Amino acid sequence: MNMKKTSQGVADFIRAWVLILAGTVHAVTADHRPDIILLMGDDHGWDETGYNGHPYLRTPVLDEMAAQGLQLNRFYSAHPSCSPTRGSVLTGRHPNRYGTFTPNYSIRPEEISIARLLSGAGYRCGHFGKWHLGPVKLNSPTSPGAMGFHEWLSHDNFFEINPVLSRNGGVPEQMTGESSQVIVEEAVRFIRSSDGEPVFVVIWFGSPHEPYSGLPKDLAVYDDIPEKFNHHQLRLTSNETGRPTTRPLGNVLRERYAEITAMDRSIGVLRTWLDRSDRRDNTLLWYCGDNGSPSGACVTTPLRGQKGTMYDGGIRVPGILEWPGKIARGTKSDVNTVTSDILPTLCRISGVDEPDRPLDGIDLTSLIEGRMVKRTVPIFFWSFNTAEETKRTPYLPLELQAGTTPLVKMMNGLYTRNFQNFHHGQITQTDYSGQRVILEKQYKLVIIDQSEGRATKELFDVRSDPTEKNNLVDSKPSLAGEMELRLRVWQKSVLTSLTGADYLR
Repeated sequence: MNMKKTSQGVADFIRAWVLILAGTVHAVTADHRPDIILLMGDDHGWDETGYNGHPYLRTPVLDEMAAQGLQLNRFYSAHPSCSPTRGSVLTGRHPNRYGTFTPNYSIRPEEISIARLLSGAGYRCGHFGKWHLGPVKLNSPTSPGAMGFHEWLSHDNFFEINPVLSRNGGVPEQMTGESSQVIVEEAVRFIRSSDGEPVFVVIWFGSPHEPYSGLPKDLAVYDDIPEKFNHHQLRLTSNETGRPTTRPLGNVLRERYAEITAMDRSIGVLRTWLDRSDRRDNTLLWYCGDNGSPSGACVTTPLRGQKGTMYDGGIRVPGILEWPGKIARGTKSDVNTVTSDILPTLCRISGVDEPDRPLDGIDLTSLIEGRMVKRTVPIFFWSFNTAEETKRTPYLPLELQAGTTPLVKMMNGLYTRNFQNFHHGQITQTDYSGQRVILEKQYKLVIIDQSEGRATKELFDVRSDPTEKNNLVDSKPSLAGEMELRLRVWQKSVLTSLTGADYLR
């Protein structure tokens, strides 16, 4: 008898029952833990799905997922831009806690990612597609590998058709095909090779981020779009030069919609494979966007604002969970939820302890089980004022923050992206500035700084006023004041984390 294996088996059995009796999981054993797949569209806002009523887009797979799974109607990205939101998914924490303030700010190596937690619990972890939390090269301390993924085929930022990606941190190589299809096929290969281990797979698409392109068959679906919108012009990136150009809006939307339809189709390929492999019932599939739709793409949205703003057009995104073995068919929730909720939810589902540091997300398993009807804690949003950041000491050596995967879009004279993060030892009064929001039940307080120390304050009842037009600050001053105080207390907690205090625990 192998005494080592026997002892480990007994230990695993005891640990599972301790967790069950403690109320932290319902039944966590290696044989019953689900496979977990996170999917994320790039710049994919709430309105850009068929199931949310888009007048032109065709997203049959996402529509079917919404009809058969759990549709989170009020799902939010933790930030109105991409890198910060992606950090919130991995950490369960607001990105300002670790200095991932805007796109091209890296995560910090000391952050505890969901991949690190799940890999430590026996999950096989893979990342495919957009990373954007630091370079993906092998020696990067903020690469997918450094954050806990066993394998990765990834890009520092976004990518197009025939993407150039780095496999496990190696020299970038060009892949052939539509980009969403390419990374889904690689994810399927990874799952197939898992040899019976539970898998945690992150698929972060490069679509539908501009510059846009599409396969002929997908473009043909939207041949009628140009005549509807070509009387407007849009400023965006040229696929030929990587520099800004101006093009007719209808032609641009045709390409954007084609990218979304291709992404949707690739998700269908994944679901079909899971079904044929008899894995779908015990696979949690979670789709969301990373921020609201950008300029130009907002022509159809009923929401106020766009990517980069704190109105719902900038932070409300599609959110769908599908887990046939656990989630009742056709469930819809209006509970406020956010990307920071993903880590605590996955910890509960997999029987892993949450990190011992401040989290901003909550466990949504009771919502998945149909028992949560309202959120008991607020959601906070905050775009940090980075005006003084580059004067600080870099958090990591600059050579470790240099990107390698090429981009069509040029920035600062480069067709790639370098990253940055800074030490922030001392907190000042100005650190509390920047667009900030508290969302509590149906009320949302938005504070936007103006010149000379003044700030615009807006209070909305987003349930009765989804377009955020009716400012209630003057009619509900006490409520606005209470919410602003809670927001300030939360900001203090975030700034304490930003100094690195959490890493001393």
